[in-house]
Amino acid sequence: MTPPAPRKAVVFDLDGTLLDSLGLVLAAITHAVAPFGGKPTREIFANLGGPPERFMLDLVGDARHLPEALRRMGDFHSEHEGLIAPYAGALDLLATLRERGVAAAVWTGRDRKSAEHLLRSRGLADAMHAVVCGDDFTSHKPDPEGLRHILEGLSVRPEEALLVGDADVDVLGGRAGGVDTVLIRHERRVAAEVGELAWRTVATPAEAYALVRGAAPIR
Repeated sequence: MTPPAPRKAVVFDLDGTLLDSLGLVLAAITHAVAPFGGKPTREIFANLGGPPERFMLDLVGDARHLPEALRRMGDFHSEHEGLIAPYAGALDLLATLRERGVAAAVWTGRDRKSAEHLLRSRGLADAMHAVVCGDDFTSHKPDPEGLRHILEGLSVRPEEALLVGDADVDVLGGRAGGVDTVLIRHERRVAAEVGELAWRTVATPAEAYALVRGAAPIR
């Protein structure tokens, strides 16, 4: 394997990448759409990257049900939010990046209110040099507008950055923005055409963190 090039910035997705929240997110979506016959699976995480309205309509089948489904999802998530925690090694990795002078940032599909709350309450906020959320732009992943905004603000060229995420839209967004992407597949299948676009594909966040450490220069 070719040694990774040193990076000046690492951009992380939030859910499923820094935060162990996918179980709760799936449970919240399942609860939200249950009255309307929807049956989401973990495969839904391949394309999450913006407001829930983007995927919820397919699960409820009728736009008239969207407000109630969104309310149910929000209530369920708020009630069980305490289950969300950083993945083992996430905080240590962010500390290592800071020590090495590598900027860390977040590019998430979550709305800014909930993203900032989770970053603060889980001890991640102070490590971030930039945060772009799902309601900051009219575009959403895989459109690279948010990623480019982060890099421009950090004065980092795409080839000097690394993107880490767990969704197909992260890989597609990274490719569109010219940034190498580490894809965390968790327990889902990754289409060959998506996997080919990733710089590396790994099974767990821990494996992704090891790659990031290897790509971050020691100063």
